Amino acid sequence: MRLATFNLLHGRSLSDGTVHADRIRDAIADLDADVLGLQEVDRAQPRSGGLDLTALAAEALHAPAHRFAAAVVGTPGQTWQAWHPLAEAHHPQYGIALVSRFPVQRWLITQLPGAPIRSPVLTPDRGLLLLRDEPRVMLAAVLETPRGLLSVGTTHLSFVPGWNVRQLRHAVRALRALPAPRVLLGDLNMPAGPVRAFTGWRPLARAVTFPSPAPRTQLDHILSDPRGAAALGRVVQVRTPRPAVSDHLPLVVQLE
Repeated sequence: MRLATFNLLHGRSLSDGTVHADRIRDAIADLDADVLGLQEVDRAQPRSGGLDLTALAAEALHAPAHRFAAAVVGTPGQTWQAWHPLAEAHHPQYGIALVSRFPVQRWLITQLPGAPIRSPVLTPDRGLLLLRDEPRVMLAAVLETPRGLLSVGTTHLSFVPGWNVRQLRHAVRALRALPAPRVLLGDLNMPAGPVRAFTGWRPLARAVTFPSPAPRTQLDHILSDPRGAAALGRVVQVRTPRPAVSDHLPLVVQLE
């Protein structure tokens, strides 16, 4: 079984700054993941050609089960508001997604509020900016795998130090309401040491993932809850492919 996490950067290529469906499809297909957590996912956004990136990823993996969970309505960096139930599917939205080749028994969405303060962020094109943090969300599913039930969550945490720790603990508590074994996939915006220290969950892979042109740190993680982890099996392969999209490398773990 292969588990993967990938921050898509809404499918944008760093080489020319554009979004092309074929590039995204090829990048996802190369992962060959049975379960994939995606972050920075667009739906109906003009900047990504109105594509439904979740459906595109599911098509690339021939995965029948998939779901998108919006964190905001509108476009990050421009005009947006927190997602609300009255948002129509055709409104530009941005969030996370979970794609599975296994049937889903149930879904769980947990809201993780954004930091209430503006924080400095170094951007590649505009330098140091004070940015308003976005709301965050965790999307989880109980999967019916050949080995039995598996609970998997994915999330994209805040860039604000300390606040992302609070969100991580909230996400772990919510995930523990689902059956073991449990796995969390995502861009947690912190390195492996603090992640393990604040949760007690075990990283299934140690590999640098950011920034993709010359990775120096691991922001993207695949974690397992030590409660029931034996049922997952052992890690036999870790990959960090270099796709033509995003400023993050995907992280792929194969379990045996």
